[in-house]
Amino acid sequence: SDHMENIYGYLMKYTNLVTGWQYRFFVLNNEAGLLEYFVNEQSRHLKPRGTLQLAGAVISPSDEDSHTFTVNAASGEQYKLRATDAKERQHWVSRLQICTQHHTEAIGKNNPPLKSRSFSLASQGSANSPGVQRRPSQNAVSFFSVGHHRLPTGKRVPITQPDHLVDVREMMSQAEGQQRELIRSIECLPVSGHLTSLDQDLLMLKATSMATMNCLNDCFHILQLQHASQQKGSLPSGTTISWLEPKISLTNHFKNGAAQNFPAEINKPASVREEQSIAEPCQLTREPEEINSDEELEDICDDKEDDLGAVEEQRSVILHLLSQLKLGMDLTRVVLPTFILEKRSLLEMYADFMSHPDLFIAITNGSTPEERMIRFVEYYLTSFHEGRKGAIAKKPYNPIIGETFHCSWRMPKRDVATDAGSNLSAHSSSEQVTLSKDMEGQAELDYYTVKFVAEQVSHHPPVSGFYAECVERKMCVNAHVWTKSKFLGMSIGVTMIGEGLLSLLEHGEEYTFSLPCAYARSILTVPWVELGGKVNINCAKTGYSASINFHTKPFYGGKLHRVTGEVKQNMTNTVVCRVQGEWNSMLEFTYSNGETKCVDLTKLSVTRKRVRPLEKQGPFESRKLWQRVTESLRDGDIDKATEHKRALEERQRNEERLRAETETPWCTKYFLKEGDGWVYHKPLWKTTSAVQTQQTDTN
Repeated sequence: SDHMENIYGYLMKYTNLVTGWQYRFFVLNNEAGLLEYFVNEQSRHLKPRGTLQLAGAVISPSDEDSHTFTVNAASGEQYKLRATDAKERQHWVSRLQICTQHHTEAIGKNNPPLKSRSFSLASQGSANSPGVQRRPSQNAVSFFSVGHHRLPTGKRVPITQPDHLVDVREMMSQAEGQQRELIRSIECLPVSGHLTSLDQDLLMLKATSMATMNCLNDCFHILQLQHASQQKGSLPSGTTISWLEPKISLTNHFKNGAAQNFPAEINKPASVREEQSIAEPCQLTREPEEINSDEELEDICDDKEDDLGAVEEQRSVILHLLSQLKLGMDLTRVVLPTFILEKRSLLEMYADFMSHPDLFIAITNGSTPEERMIRFVEYYLTSFHEGRKGAIAKKPYNPIIGETFHCSWRMPKRDVATDAGSNLSAHSSSEQVTLSKDMEGQAELDYYTVKFVAEQVSHHPPVSGFYAECVERKMCVNAHVWTKSKFLGMSIGVTMIGEGLLSLLEHGEEYTFSLPCAYARSILTVPWVELGGKVNINCAKTGYSASINFHTKPFYGGKLHRVTGEVKQNMTNTVVCRVQGEWNSMLEFTYSNGETKCVDLTKLSVTRKRVRPLEKQGPFESRKLWQRVTESLRDGDIDKATEHKRALEERQRNEERLRAETETPWCTKYFLKEGDGWVYHKPLWKTTSAVQTQQTDTN
């Protein structure tokens, strides 16, 4: 009885981006099953500023920190609240959950089975329709009972014997059929009127019923595995039970170009575009283009992703999308709503990871293998902060197969860190020997140039290749990344499958590295980005390696965005450097000699990339390709952005069908397939060795 007493007190409530968090006085009315709040305790005798029905609600501690939690009402309304500490949060969450369970069960007892109800979704047009005459006192949970059949009272379904597993399967099949009928009834409703297919309650019902059936199926599968293990004695060692995923045939999974688009000269009439695609199926495959960096201008585009208004306004769209997803489902072929998109392509996001070219170039200036490995780790850890456009989790455009992105950076030589024992003039003179004649004139410039090119080389699976080089310092990096995304319930996980290779030709060293996983958390409220997983950096020649851990935040306590790592000499197993901190704010490096260095990422200077103006870009370069989508997003016209995005996607689907019908393989432009990876067609290590061979033959 103590747990059912009313409780009250101050909590912080998140309102919106403008007003942010505000203190409000909350009252849990256990008898009525309501959570009410007031401006302050003195106004408690007045009408509440807000009220939530707790029957059917979901109370969830947040994974952002140990103080925050959310109350998700069955109506779709949500309160995001924050207590003063973890203990107070647990107190509120426990009491809210007890009250919610009590009133949810009470509604279940008071509502008769469906067969005795006098209405159905099919009668929504009549005068007695519950949608037409929904009373204010009628909460969402009682409305949600539409379409659910109750099991006969007193009948238990034991699942410990194999015969009863069959009964469970039959009952689940019946429930699945009823759930499908429910979804069909909802989707057949009109889009306007008193009761529509976009009703908040019905969208929530679709989402929760689908999630419930998916969860029951997964649990039933686990029960079957347990029963099988009991019959056989035990499961083989190493066997794990995991959530089910949709099965994808390999032939479809590795087929190029389906769910994205290949728009060729969108400004032309549709009839002209269609004629060209039929007459010239390989028109999009062209010879590699040499980009003149002198044509590139400093980028003045600065699209900050800080507007979350659309996310709140589009909650029904998100709920509708979630109702179609399954835990662990691969999202590669799922079309996500336009309003969650960043105003840039994924290929450009990879380029933004290079926004500190001074740290990149400084790697090769290290005087010892140990120093070069440490400098690479420093550069690697500072790259993610600028690669993200703010803390808000929005999604870059999915690149279209054949899409490319070019840019460069100019870095004044005086701003690049050197080593006391290094001699830049000696480097410059040695460079003259290996540079081709057309590069000799640039050796006297007072800046280094870092060039970048990226290409979407495959669509299923979605693989991007990118390459960057600094010819003057004889260093380059080549990487390929397959972004594999999964639905994780209230978050989305993206695994970055692939490998990168940094080549320091001056030292004959190669460094292999991988990338961490990324997570979009709290996708129904204020989405935010988190990195997680372990990455390794290795240099086989020198025997130095680095192990870096991106820590995801634990459920209780802990810090956000934490990263730790160490650099060691493998032969002696000696740790020469340790690093700790947050990948988006402050990093601390501790060296073997006891010295420490702190790097404030928020204060690091960012070198703006140089990009060709739109009028000089080709039709498949990222900014030209997505120009209309980006402009519509800047104008806040989500419908128009969706229309342009759909046109691009339809174009790509048509081209894929045409390639399949004509059995025409896809040909890449800048990257070549080598084994399981993709390599730039003209990497610096090939051109440099060719020049050296030519000079040797001449001598």
